[in-house]
Amino acid sequence: MIKTFATLAALALPTWAQTALAQDYPAREIRVVCNYAAGSGADLIVRFYSDQLSRLAGKPVIVENKPGAQGMVANEFVAKSRPDGLTILITPVSSTVNLAPSLFRQLSYDPQKDFAAVTTLATVSFTLAVDAKRPIHNIRELVAHLKAQPKQGFYGATSNAGVISGELFKSMAGLDTTYVPYKANPNALADLLAGQLDFIAFDSTWTLTQQKNGFVRILAVTTARRSGALPEVPTMQEAGFTDYDMTPWWGVLAPAGTPRPVIDKLAGWFNQITSSEEGRQFLARSAFDPFPGTPESTTRLLNADFERWARYARMAKIEPQ
Repeated sequence: MIKTFATLAALALPTWAQTALAQDYPAREIRVVCNYAAGSGADLIVRFYSDQLSRLAGKPVIVENKPGAQGMVANEFVAKSRPDGLTILITPVSSTVNLAPSLFRQLSYDPQKDFAAVTTLATVSFTLAVDAKRPIHNIRELVAHLKAQPKQGFYGATSNAGVISGELFKSMAGLDTTYVPYKANPNALADLLAGQLDFIAFDSTWTLTQQKNGFVRILAVTTARRSGALPEVPTMQEAGFTDYDMTPWWGVLAPAGTPRPVIDKLAGWFNQITSSEEGRQFLARSAFDPFPGTPESTTRLLNADFERWARYARMAKIEPQ
């Protein structure tokens, strides 16, 4: 009831009051929620944008990591937060919000109604990677390796997009490899290097760093086009999986009912960060491609992607829990 009253009150604000609200915004610190653990690839982009946002907003921006339930813990927290623009979500929207109905039979929030779209930020490829010490140099060799393992081996992931990446690969390759869920990337890496996992399915932001450190070898990217940060790595389509195209996108969401002038102010700041020289360099260094937007374009993409990601889940034979 409190959330409903706050939402109705925000919607009922006259134009002049909303304009005044936007001019005074933010009155205090902004809390940015991250779906994944500190130190993950997701955490890196959230902290970069939060630091830049603090400079533009003139107020502290605090990052809160709320991992768990494939991103649903953070989603629920923001969806039920006060719609004042002081609690927002920076997230891989396609895989944490659009995919949610395909992962869970029951949700404590409505992913299509409980968020207000702010803007898109970037797209990012996911990767399939193995222990760099193993004599596996391409997807064909990985398939052969898995088929030779008892129960066709194990793979790890910490995100919905990672699970989709791994499950699509399994489905198209005719594999029965077991998925092992992880809350934190370093734990999955440790098990990969210990030989308990045969491969991992992670965002290229994180695996690129691990490859540079000599820990993993990236075999393929999940996007239809090669990543600018990994030009030498083939796509899954080039590796022989013709219909494979999994391109997650990042965006900013606020609780539904957040006043439109506040949404517009946030969108302007985030697009300014994305288009800045520092922003472009960060995204390129982190294996992201810039993808700025508007509240309207983000809303359209958000709505259209529910069916697309539901189709991915069906292709990967993922059953809601």
